[in-house]
Amino acid sequence: MRRRIRRLSSQILLAQTVILTASTAVGFGLFAATAREHLDEDYQARAAAIAQAFAQIPTIQECMSVGGPDCAAQVQDLASTTAKATGASYVVVIDLNRVRHSHPNPALIGQRVSEPLVAADGHVHLRVDPGATGVNANARVPLYSPQKKLIGEVSAGIKEDSVSQALLEQLPSYAVWFAVMLGIGALASYGLASLIKRRTFGLELDEIVRLLQEREATLHGIREGVVAVDPAGRMSVVNDEALRLLGLPPAASGAAVADVVPEGPVREALSGTEIVTDQILVTDDRWLVLNRIPVRLGGRAHGVVVTLQDRTVVEGLARELDGARSLTDSMRAQQHEFSNRMHAIAGLLELSRPEEALDYVNEIRGTSATFDQTLRTQVRAPQLVGLMLGKAAEANELGIDLVVSPDTDLGETPDRIQALTTILGNLIDNAFDAVTGAPGPRRVTVSLTESAQGVVVTVSDSGPGIAPDALAEIFRNGYTTKRGPLSRHSGLGLSLVQSTVVKLGGSITVSDGPGATFTVVLPRSTALAGSERP
Repeated sequence: MRRRIRRLSSQILLAQTVILTASTAVGFGLFAATAREHLDEDYQARAAAIAQAFAQIPTIQECMSVGGPDCAAQVQDLASTTAKATGASYVVVIDLNRVRHSHPNPALIGQRVSEPLVAADGHVHLRVDPGATGVNANARVPLYSPQKKLIGEVSAGIKEDSVSQALLEQLPSYAVWFAVMLGIGALASYGLASLIKRRTFGLELDEIVRLLQEREATLHGIREGVVAVDPAGRMSVVNDEALRLLGLPPAASGAAVADVVPEGPVREALSGTEIVTDQILVTDDRWLVLNRIPVRLGGRAHGVVVTLQDRTVVEGLARELDGARSLTDSMRAQQHEFSNRMHAIAGLLELSRPEEALDYVNEIRGTSATFDQTLRTQVRAPQLVGLMLGKAAEANELGIDLVVSPDTDLGETPDRIQALTTILGNLIDNAFDAVTGAPGPRRVTVSLTESAQGVVVTVSDSGPGIAPDALAEIFRNGYTTKRGPLSRHSGLGLSLVQSTVVKLGGSITVSDGPGATFTVVLPRSTALAGSERP
């Protein structure tokens, strides 16, 4: 079985060598043919020179114009002597009657030639003549008398064997030069093959094909989004999972990021060049964990590789766990407050002060009942009432006064109750973080109003407020101005609020101080947009 050459460099070298050899052979053949043509022209010119020199001999001119008893022998002798001296195969003298007066074959002397006298026009004529003596480089020149009268023509020929011999003598030197050029080309081909070998990291063709197949299978089979962006801002690689997670069109691969990705955090993530590790990226539909690594090869930037992990389900469970933890904290705060109050009442009774204990109980009942009654009167949605009661207990433990604004008015089944719970809970937590550690009085005010157009949520606090240069950053994932024990929500609360509001087509605004006031407007859903709640 024929052995197959597998090495890429060997295949390239062999192919280049075959091409160079074939090209050199064709070039050498064309050069030989051209050299042969030049040699034919050179030998025809030599034949013309011999014929012209012979036609200038006075004895020939005199014998051919006047004649004489010895002329025939003289013409033949001079023709034979000239041919032998110059290396010509023949010198033939022909008169105007086309009769030969000299010829290498004496039997043809006195015979007529079959062709007309071509030199009768007074010009030199060159050709390759397949005559009686063989193929010759031939020249015919006019023959004139001493009085310059045309009296015939002289035909001289040099055998083509001499031309071929001269060519064979010259070809070896030319062949050496062609061989040198072939060798230089082979060395250049070897260098090119070695360069390509290095550029392909030593991989052979079948290995490159297999690697590409494995890369495509792996890239589009993993459950993690992968996007490669070149220095020009084009997405050179986009796998199927990245298309799904980012909602990109199938033709995104090869397109510029700015052409297919709308403005927002996704475009910023794909357009950046810094290292990013485990950053939370919130889109309209998903929570993604983003990692971005710049790629440099040979000291040059080759773009970035971005990986995306879908954490939507995990974050949903985490939010539910946060809700449960918040409820647990609220219940713990209520239990702690209840224990303190019971200890106070028990102490007064042990000190035989029942009247003061009764006054304390009435005071507690009045304060709690007032807040409870106010909350249930203005907010009739059970989910939000439970949330506010839990936040009130937590606020009491933290020394914060949680107040329900007098303009609060929310029905029993408000539109988008789940979104309202998420937004209100995160805004209150953010307000608690803002006033915790601030000098008193520490107050957080909540307002919920419902109309035919939608729901307006307002949460304000008495904290230090938000610096003007931070207003553009507070909704970014992971941004927080709190450190240590005050940083309870890792900078994700406001980002979650904004993503929820934007997804529902609402708006969120924030004041720049003193204190901070967040106002969220949620339009009614499509199903309820045409009706008005009683």
